Amino acid sequence: MDLTQARLLFIEEANSLLAVMESCLLEIESGDAEVAEHIDAIFRAAHTIKGSAGMFGFDPVVVFTHNVESVLDKVRSNELEMDAALINLMLDCQDHMAAMIRQLEDETVSIDLQQGAALIEQLHQYIQPQTEKAEPVKAMIHNSPAYWQLDIQYGDDVFRDGMDPLSQLNFLQTLGSIENVTALWAFPDNFDPESCYLHLKLDFASEASKQQIEDVFEFVQDSSTVVITAPQQIEQSLQNIPPSDEKLGTLLVSVGAVTERELQSALQVQQQLQQQSQKVQALGEVLVGQGAVSADAVAMALDKQKATEHKRPPDFQFLKVEARKLDELINLVGELVTAGASIDSLLQQIEHEPLQEAFGVLTGLLEQIRDGALGLRMVQVGESFSRLRRIVRDVSKELGKEIELVVSGADTELDKTMVEKLSDPLMHIVRNAVDHGIESKEMRLYKGKPAQGQLKLSACHESGSVVIEISDDGAGLNIERIRQKAIEKGIISADRELGKEEIFKLIFAPGFSTASAVTNLSGRGVGMDVVKRNIEELRGQIQIDSIPDKGTTFKIRLPLTLAIIDGFLVRIGDTHLVLPLNMVQECIEFADLHENERNYLDLRGEVLPFIKLKQLFNLKSDAKAKENIVVVQYGNHKAGLVVDQLQGELQAVIKPLSSMFKSLKGIGGYTILGSGNVGFILDIPQLVQFASTAENTACHPMS
Repeated sequence: MDLTQARLLFIEEANSLLAVMESCLLEIESGDAEVAEHIDAIFRAAHTIKGSAGMFGFDPVVVFTHNVESVLDKVRSNELEMDAALINLMLDCQDHMAAMIRQLEDETVSIDLQQGAALIEQLHQYIQPQTEKAEPVKAMIHNSPAYWQLDIQYGDDVFRDGMDPLSQLNFLQTLGSIENVTALWAFPDNFDPESCYLHLKLDFASEASKQQIEDVFEFVQDSSTVVITAPQQIEQSLQNIPPSDEKLGTLLVSVGAVTERELQSALQVQQQLQQQSQKVQALGEVLVGQGAVSADAVAMALDKQKATEHKRPPDFQFLKVEARKLDELINLVGELVTAGASIDSLLQQIEHEPLQEAFGVLTGLLEQIRDGALGLRMVQVGESFSRLRRIVRDVSKELGKEIELVVSGADTELDKTMVEKLSDPLMHIVRNAVDHGIESKEMRLYKGKPAQGQLKLSACHESGSVVIEISDDGAGLNIERIRQKAIEKGIISADRELGKEEIFKLIFAPGFSTASAVTNLSGRGVGMDVVKRNIEELRGQIQIDSIPDKGTTFKIRLPLTLAIIDGFLVRIGDTHLVLPLNMVQECIEFADLHENERNYLDLRGEVLPFIKLKQLFNLKSDAKAKENIVVVQYGNHKAGLVVDQLQGELQAVIKPLSSMFKSLKGIGGYTILGSGNVGFILDIPQLVQFASTAENTACHPMS
């Protein structure tokens, strides 16, 4: 792995840890958390960021994060209380750390150095004077050597074996410098001049690994006792590693706290105790007893294993994959689906039952591969919801409002591409709900409402789609005020009559705003039109429902994925059209209804508006063809689509329309059919909406 890749991995990990910090702080503030566990999680996140930044030489990150870590350490030891003031400070520090990480990713990003200095000054108010300040920490990490303690008890036969302790010490100095040497002599009564009675204790300053130092004494290991104690910094590096399901010995060897020889020696001791039917000591106890490692290092390693046990099963692992590679896989699966459809169309032309059965098995496997590949891109929408917690908190505090955020269905899964594009629309809606929707504390009390407002975020699967709702218990939308503003801005004429839903949709008009004053939060008329456009680009729809003094609900309905769908193929003349199968309710014969001047019919006592697609899209069809009507449903609305022929189910790989066709209504994309023909994928939400609004009018071609 090159330095650039490692740097990107650090940035990705740091951003993930910063998100954990923010989430835990907000949960502590709201009282929905086990405070001790969350404080430990925040501390671990800060400590890991500091340690990783030190490895890459990102000194400003190390210095700032060390001060944050020092305060958090005092909170963990109950010397400080995580009160509202400290939570605010920690959130500000989290913002500054995030800005520093963004600068590592993009050098054009500027950081407010004065703000950083001010935050460090506030942190120092919580830190005792004797606590290390930023500059000494920086020097400790990057300039001071590591100090090893060596205890060498030479065996009696060292001289007889031709070994010279002095030559070993000279070689040792090539790896660093020897400090504070203490020589201990113990001469027995039966002194032997050919025996070695040397016992040395020394401090060794070196950047070498424990294994390299141990190799210096390789030829005296069998006859002597050499105990090498790692410096505190190396043992503390265990805190920087992520939770691991590796064995204790492997974990200690991986960080350099224990050598492979020391590990094997400890395992042999365990085996001997077992053979002698004695009480077998834990491996960590044996290593500590041999002086190979400190008890604190063993405890830290065991903590990493415990964290893994609580976090996930031992056999559950994550593998990071580039999004580009995943997209390539989805594209290849899409081509495989298209090729399969082509083979299927050829098999329909021949009668070969064994071949058709074999291809049926292949088709089943292909569907599983398709679902598995698409599942790789599915993530929980809670990722977007968690970001909104901070926005609600900050905006409500700025406006002096008390607002409770209630989240449900955060584990609902959606295509990752859609989740990323959904973040901005959700942010705009939430900010507007906090600013415009929910009243001030005084106004709510005057209306007889609780002083604390409530904002709800929910997500669920419904009819093959994902429905996300953002609702508040505020003042609701003022229909008359919206209408008046729209007239003032020339969006509608004064004599135009509009229904309730149509008036609500006016807030999505570019430049529309009912705010009486422009603030740093709202009032410029920018945002809601972008919300609508972004959601429509995802082939979704947004609906509004509002009751005066009860609140407003925004309902966003999105397809599960933008890649491959199960479709239902229909035909008008020579034109092939594909409908998303999960929106198709039933198909009926459209007989004896040609004389009907109204675009609706009676479907078992239910009024069903319909659209003749050949008129809507100006398509040529066979006048003698027997027409059918496909009943589709989107949300709570149904409509009928009149077509010439029903051709059955298929898997459709969605391909986007060229930019020059973006304004085309009723078409959401296209697909390549097994026959090689192009099939246009219908935008059912738009067609259902059109059918509902045009129920009492004749169909006109859509542009």
